[in-house]
Amino acid sequence: MSECCDLKDKSSPMQRPKKKQDWLLWSTAIILLLAYLGQWLAGDWFASINYLSTFSASIFELINRMAWGLALGILFVGILDKIPRDLLSAALGKGGTASGIFRATLAGVLLDLCSHGILIIAGKLYKKGASLGQTMAFLIASPWNSISLTFVLWALIGIKWTLVILALSMAIAIFSGFIFEGLVKKGVLPKNPNTINLPEGYTFRAGFKAETKKIKFTAKIPFILLWDGLRGSRMILRWIFFGVIMAALIRTFISPESFQTFFGPTLGGLGLTIIVATILEVCSEGSAPIAADILTRAKSPGNAFAFLMTGVSTDYTEMLVLKESTKSWKIALFLPLVTLPQILILAWVLNQVSLA
Repeated sequence: MSECCDLKDKSSPMQRPKKKQDWLLWSTAIILLLAYLGQWLAGDWFASINYLSTFSASIFELINRMAWGLALGILFVGILDKIPRDLLSAALGKGGTASGIFRATLAGVLLDLCSHGILIIAGKLYKKGASLGQTMAFLIASPWNSISLTFVLWALIGIKWTLVILALSMAIAIFSGFIFEGLVKKGVLPKNPNTINLPEGYTFRAGFKAETKKIKFTAKIPFILLWDGLRGSRMILRWIFFGVIMAALIRTFISPESFQTFFGPTLGGLGLTIIVATILEVCSEGSAPIAADILTRAKSPGNAFAFLMTGVSTDYTEMLVLKESTKSWKIALFLPLVTLPQILILAWVLNQVSLA
């Protein structure tokens, strides 16, 4: 029977691991709920308390703007959760080829995991035989270019800027993939010693047909997908909630004038954005509301793009996991060397276009 219809946990209660309480998820959810309901039900009373009024009004506005995108994202998480790993590996194609890099980039865009969760998948793909170029393209495209986060950004900054940032980040992923493949061919970086380990005769087309035949369409499926999407989105939601609170705090304690001065479309603003994004260890989903504020309040689309992408290229967690997966410090250190110059150039161009 298809995974889409297999709803029961067949393990016994004694076999199920005890779940740890997600304090970050619940604490941020409670803060958002109290601020939202407070603004909705007691906005006039909140208005008498300066900082609290600004904070709750910011929460209220951000949640209202991103709610529909978040709901669609949760649905797509439920759908993607049903895709078997073998089918995903087959979708990546052959390593060391242009189609393999393009496929890896597309898979990174579609896979709904945060920047920390995606590291595990990228490491597994490398160990299963994905080439270094494919692994890097997948990793660079994934951290914010998930389906759910794309919808959230669409809700926050509009379709035009979302598509621009999406296209540019995919371009960086693809171009970086080719660079890493070239460095491997020249012997500058080591070749992946692992081999693809798919079932004999397994192809993406055959696997896709086999999986679709297993699906039994019933009236319950949409509800199953939504529920599974909600459960699968917990790791994503905790960071989105955290990012909303961070964005609301920035709005509360930093005036629009100061914010535009700090993160405006200047070289100094771009440099500060890169520094903050490097130091601030916020998961990709948490960075989206802050990046949206940089674009809408500071009028700096390039800085918003840099804020989203710098967490990918300079994040020490990613470099450490890359080192563990590839057994090479050289590969890990080449991640910022290859990607950061591209990010800076494109960010500067975006800022210049917005000023024109």
